[in-house]
Amino acid sequence: MTGTAPPDADQPPIAGDDRFTNSDLSPVPQSERHWTTYNFAALWIGMAVNIPSWTLASGLVALGMDWKQAVLTIALGNVIVLLPMLLTGHAGPKYGIPFPVLARASFGVVGANLPALLRGLVACAWFGIQTWIGGQAIYFLGGKAFGSWWAEAGTVFSYPWTQWLCFLLFLAIEIVVIVRGMDAVRRLENWAAPLMLLGALALLVWIAQKAGGFGPLLDQPSALGWGADFWKVFFPALMGMIGFWSTLALNIPDFTRFGAGQRAQVWGQTLGLPTTMAAFALLSVLVTSGSQAVYGEPIWDPSQLAARMDSTLGVLFALFIILLATLSTNIAANLVSPAYDLSNLAPRHIDFRTGALIACLVGVVIFPWKLIESPSVYIFTWLGTVGGLLGTVAGILIADYWLLRRTHLEVTDLYRADGQYWYRSGWNPAALVAFAVGGLLAVGGSHSAPGEGPFPENGLIPLLRPLADYSWAVGLSTSLVLYLLLMRRRTVDRGPAAR
Repeated sequence: MTGTAPPDADQPPIAGDDRFTNSDLSPVPQSERHWTTYNFAALWIGMAVNIPSWTLASGLVALGMDWKQAVLTIALGNVIVLLPMLLTGHAGPKYGIPFPVLARASFGVVGANLPALLRGLVACAWFGIQTWIGGQAIYFLGGKAFGSWWAEAGTVFSYPWTQWLCFLLFLAIEIVVIVRGMDAVRRLENWAAPLMLLGALALLVWIAQKAGGFGPLLDQPSALGWGADFWKVFFPALMGMIGFWSTLALNIPDFTRFGAGQRAQVWGQTLGLPTTMAAFALLSVLVTSGSQAVYGEPIWDPSQLAARMDSTLGVLFALFIILLATLSTNIAANLVSPAYDLSNLAPRHIDFRTGALIACLVGVVIFPWKLIESPSVYIFTWLGTVGGLLGTVAGILIADYWLLRRTHLEVTDLYRADGQYWYRSGWNPAALVAFAVGGLLAVGGSHSAPGEGPFPENGLIPLLRPLADYSWAVGLSTSLVLYLLLMRRRTVDRGPAAR
């Protein structure tokens, strides 16, 4: 398959260097690109409806926002991140290539391992968080089914051994799904998405009835107002909201490569991401406010809230929905990417399934769930820092694919050591410099509140501290401009105009 081939041609497999390709990294044949608008919308509903998404809104409320401010921040952040997601996703339906292969055009055939591994490590951390949450849902289910001895079992590393058992069980379920391949992921998202939305609405109706109507759910005032105190929290929080999906803004070609066309991925993502995140944020805040009215304290974790239901059947249904939401999100958002990323590292030895299994192992041994213990650490330190670095990569990809090459790629050269994307020994110095400078400006000023994070209060580099509140925007814009400046003298085959 070449970059000049007609988009409806069914191309034979790439005959490139076997050091840089395998069946999972090769372009998807046109006959196998059949994901529709509904498939992409369902994918985003399935990924957006999860406990970390729920805690985004509740975390903002914990930082002093009211429900209107929290929903506004989340909705705006997702509208902003949708644009680079659509831009990077364009290469999927056009060429059938995953993110690590797309990154070869800008970083080099070997250099693409740098952004791929960065993205993969972030995904592994998220995988660990979500797997623990999924195991927790099973643990609560077990408590309802087996009684008090289940929760009072002996502890291992500060947690009951029954909770560790549930953690391993949920991990096993995820492995069973992912080893069946991407089509199994698509089928899971298709039927899981509407059921999860139904479950979230049922939880809202239940808590509203317990609170005596929707009025108490909307009464919680903002501790920040709309003045200077609000804006100090708003901008870093907005970067955190963007950072939440900045991972998918890079590796969305891993999914769009199966798309039936550009219309399917554009409309599917536009209808699925911002609307679902905004609606789910609203549900989160309303239900949490209701829990405060009913129980005298805000219960941010929907698993713990569901466990307080009077009806055993209601508890089982709610926890099953939470379990399903976590499963669909974790597999699609946090296993697909590192599976391809690790395969790109050593295509001869690592295929999609092997990469996914390695990602499972890494996600377990790094124990990343401590990142969500504090809203400040979760939103500002974790999401803000990760978003800044990944925004830098997104800026380089967009600059190269859209502004420099005008969406034209010679696909065969992406899999060869003697093609135009080999640069210097497989690395593109311009991309490395743009990544280093953009990353430094984006996260060099990272700071934490006293006692609430790993960074100094004045920032790693105090001079850059003001930029840390705009990390994703700084990283993306800096790397985009610098990459174009560094590549301005290089002859680039721009091919035909963008379709």
